Amino acid sequence: MLIAAALILAACSKDIQNTDAVKLGVIDYLRARMAQTGLNVDSLQVEVTSVAFQKDEVRATVSIRPKTGDSGAPMMMNYVLDRKGNKWVVRGRTENGVNPHGKVAPGDGSGMPPGHPANGGEPSGMPPSGKLPPGHPPIGSQK
Repeated sequence: MLIAAALILAACSKDIQNTDAVKLGVIDYLRARMAQTGLNVDSLQVEVTSVAFQKDEVRATVSIRPKTGDSGAPMMMNYVLDRKGNKWVVRGRTENGVNPHGKVAPGDGSGMPPGHPANGGEPSGMPPSGKLPPGHPPIGSQK
């Protein structure tokens, strides 16, 4: 009886603090988001390149690239995962100053640091008038 209870307890506390378990959690997350991302997870090579375990949380850096073809550099994604029973579940990504809870980094939500001048929505960064700021050297000058 005591041996059976010990076996059941051991099965319930499965050790998932390994990269394979983290990789499975990330793949499950990507698979659940296939309709949103358009990524076919089955055609991707997903590798966990680094992990940091802290109790029931793990921070992981993951390399994602197509399984076939010369794709160049992989996408590198940072994820935070929480332990849910015997598996890791992605809480969110940690990219560009945005935390995994979805709050925007300090500032106005533009991604620019506080106090940064607006670029007027122009892709070139030019002011909407097309004029350069006072004292700015002409574009193409060697100064």
